[in-house]
Amino acid sequence: MRVDAQRNYDRIVEVAREVFREQGYDASLDEVAKRAGVGPGTLYRHFPKRDDLLDAMMRSWMDRVDEAAEKALATEGPPRDLLVAWLRAYVALISLHKGGPAKITSALDDSGSPIASKCRTLTGATDKVVERLAAAGALRPGVDAVTICRLVGGVAVVADQGDLPESTVFPLLEVMADGMLR
Repeated sequence: MRVDAQRNYDRIVEVAREVFREQGYDASLDEVAKRAGVGPGTLYRHFPKRDDLLDAMMRSWMDRVDEAAEKALATEGPPRDLLVAWLRAYVALISLHKGGPAKITSALDDSGSPIASKCRTLTGATDKVVERLAAAGALRPGVDAVTICRLVGGVAVVADQGDLPESTVFPLLEVMADGMLR
């Protein structure tokens, strides 16, 4: 890719993050192009479909998911502390953009979704936490990564749509953690 084309690509992705954070995933792509200082044709040349732009935005996010899981797994203390640390990180990760929790949570089992690989990254990271908790004998039977992702996603959707502060969400995650552990 030419230097100027790469610069436009990077700028569009950066601006799309800002616009989607403010307005949600259904925000106008024309607004993204305008703020990025490029014409709509340039945007669509790089990203023929909205999902292509979402995919580009989420690549670095996937690295953040892995980093957050490793950080949670390094949590010292009882299994509950590990689980609560991951649940908080999970909510933060899927709540970066308005509408993100609903989009991600609803795509968890949809292999045809354009964000299916991102969902697999989330469930894979959650599975590492589940494995650690199961090995410690701390997890209730029947609790698996997808179940955790759906439950936490549900809380994140309510928080996102209701603009609830962390101070309201975190106690819900602690109650949820208590219900998942023996």
